[in-house]
Amino acid sequence: MTLVSWLSLVAICCLGAMTPGPSLAVVLKQTINNGKLHAITACWSHALGVGLWAFACIFGLALIVAQSPYLFQLITWAGAAYLAYIGYQSLRSAKAEQQSTQNTTKKASLLEAATEGAMISILNPKLAIFFIAIFSQFISAQAMFVEQAIMIATVILIDGFWYTIVVLVLAKGSVLNWIREKSQWVNRITGAIFILLAIRVITL
Repeated sequence: MTLVSWLSLVAICCLGAMTPGPSLAVVLKQTINNGKLHAITACWSHALGVGLWAFACIFGLALIVAQSPYLFQLITWAGAAYLAYIGYQSLRSAKAEQQSTQNTTKKASLLEAATEGAMISILNPKLAIFFIAIFSQFISAQAMFVEQAIMIATVILIDGFWYTIVVLVLAKGSVLNWIREKSQWVNRITGAIFILLAIRVITL
């Protein structure tokens, strides 16, 4: 892989990571409800999930998913169900906070944050299509293992660092305090977004 090809891959991955979607909503939810450490944990578990799809694409597994309508549909519906579940949890969290004047909502564990981040990417078979479209431009029959590893690492690092930057911006004192003051509405909005995304996924 030439430097120009790698820079092209970096540019495409940056655009993909920066596109708003359920991943951003998860990061926002974790930052507000559980803090910076939980949000960053979710970021990097999400990045590893994205890297798993990149690995699968390079070694042919993603192509099987893309060409198997039943398998693709199964994973898509599982992803929609998980989005709906997260949306319900966000709405319930907003209601619990409204009912509690002392804000005693139980904080999630780091494992729960990591699971939520990973599942958002793993249960998104559209990443298979995305990476097939990308890597078809860069993979050749003569590609060495080192080149393949560089591509996977590039995907993981860009995704992880982008969402980490988002967390660090959101976690600034003034920004985070303002968001937390509005946390009931943020949870309601993000919950509604997750549920609407779930409906959109199963109706497309």
